[in-house]
Amino acid sequence: MKKWLTASFRTRLFGALLAAALVPLLICSAMLLQIFRLRMTDTAEEQAQDHLGHALRTLDEEYAGFSAAVDTLRRDPLVLGALTAGGVEDTQVNAQLFAAAGTARNHARFDLYDKEGNWRYSTRNAPVERRLPLNWGVLYQGSSRDALAFTAAGDPTDTGSPLLLGAAVLTDQDGGRAGYVVISLYQSDLRQLLEGVYGAQGTLILLSDYWRPVYCAQPSLAVSLSAELRGRLLSGQGLEGFSDNFLYSVERHAPMGLYLVLQRPQVFNRETMGLLYTVSASSALICVIISVLMSLSLSRQMFRPIAQLQEAIREVERDNLNVQVAQYRDDELGELAQRFNDMVGALKRSRETLVENQRELNQAQIRMLQAQLNPHFLCNTLDTMKWISKINKVPQVALMSTDLADILRFCISPEEFVPLGREAEILVRYIEIQRIRLSDSFTFTLSLPVELEDCLVPKMILQPIVENAILHGVDGVENGTVEVDVAETGGGMLRLTVTDNGAGFPPDMLGGFRQIDRRQGHLGLYNVDTILLKYYGEGCGLTLESKTDGTGAVVTATLPIRRKEGAEC
Repeated sequence: MKKWLTASFRTRLFGALLAAALVPLLICSAMLLQIFRLRMTDTAEEQAQDHLGHALRTLDEEYAGFSAAVDTLRRDPLVLGALTAGGVEDTQVNAQLFAAAGTARNHARFDLYDKEGNWRYSTRNAPVERRLPLNWGVLYQGSSRDALAFTAAGDPTDTGSPLLLGAAVLTDQDGGRAGYVVISLYQSDLRQLLEGVYGAQGTLILLSDYWRPVYCAQPSLAVSLSAELRGRLLSGQGLEGFSDNFLYSVERHAPMGLYLVLQRPQVFNRETMGLLYTVSASSALICVIISVLMSLSLSRQMFRPIAQLQEAIREVERDNLNVQVAQYRDDELGELAQRFNDMVGALKRSRETLVENQRELNQAQIRMLQAQLNPHFLCNTLDTMKWISKINKVPQVALMSTDLADILRFCISPEEFVPLGREAEILVRYIEIQRIRLSDSFTFTLSLPVELEDCLVPKMILQPIVENAILHGVDGVENGTVEVDVAETGGGMLRLTVTDNGAGFPPDMLGGFRQIDRRQGHLGLYNVDTILLKYYGEGCGLTLESKTDGTGAVVTATLPIRRKEGAEC
């Protein structure tokens, strides 16, 4: 996998674009899904608490109505007298009972029993059982407390029997027991009382203190769930995770001794979570496909110019310098393509220049080889002329032939650098030829210290300067003089000075350390200055000056002092 990812830039680019698109998307999707689930769960829990709170308030209000009715009956002498002494019209007692029960009788049945447990009066039809035991059941529970006490009555599936019974003791003026008031709530009463207070999707289950079923809109559900809930609580387990499809919330109503259990559907049950995960997975898959397609497109667009540039580089490696990268972008990649095209063009021009230079070099070498043949022939011819001149007693011709042959042999020698003493000897040979040619019309002096004779200098640098002084300086001057002075300056530099007493240089030729324009007719000076610059670099070369009195020119050549070992002095 790692080798595949690092195989090419395009693969890495595609992977980076894909990761940049998918990682934030998947993280955000997972976070949003989790936040949505927690938010929905919290909202459902808050709604359950609100519904249970509403049901508790309803029971509180109903219990307060029951307690108020009991208090009224305890203070009614007519009712107390009818239960103890009798002799009171039943209609009067019933009227007092209805008045005391008030609106509470809409949700419950009120019955009066005497102290023996015999039924006497009721807000509804007479019960089937007209006598209740005193030592157990609801009358026993009522007599053991001062307040109204409730107890579960029977099977919640029995619609004809009361599901919840409450009882309270009635006492006479002397504090003796006068009778009992019994409040009975049937399934229809509880349904009417609690219907709509716990939400449309929930189911409310009433359990006794012993977690026995009391009431449920679906009686069979109360019977089946009560045992499971009771077993779970007795084992110390909570109601979380009790069911995959439902959530349960519990509150206790202490006055009536009831537990209110609200069953509501899971916000995210298995089917819902499966659907949600399916939708999320499908959305993620669609996003992955879109991201892959977009990443492929982007990577292809970004890699296409790189691939073209890579192919163009291969063509250059195959020695094809006519290749060009097409430009269709104005961004950095387009600029890179333009730079490549410019580089290939410059390389092509450089190659053409190199080829042309090589051609010229080859031609120059051929000319040099051809030129090397002619001096040998000339030297042999000059030697022949020298001996003929001696035989015929013409010493000037013999001397000129000897000097010219030495100069030619010196010129065609392979050495580039020669000792300064040897350079001076060739210069003297040249002066001898010029004296014969000009009939000794000038004088020549050479000042060369012995310690500088072994300094190495480029071959033939003094002769062109002296020739320039003879041809352009002292030519036509009476009693012309040419002086050559060699001296060592500070910093290990050698100064060669050629002075004449001619007309001097024109103002436009004066200056220091510059190349002389050969188009001005001073080809010798131009060549010497160029040689010095090529060999020794800036700071070396010729300086052209005129004497301050206007009686001649001064040409100074400056170069480093070097010995045969090659080290600077």
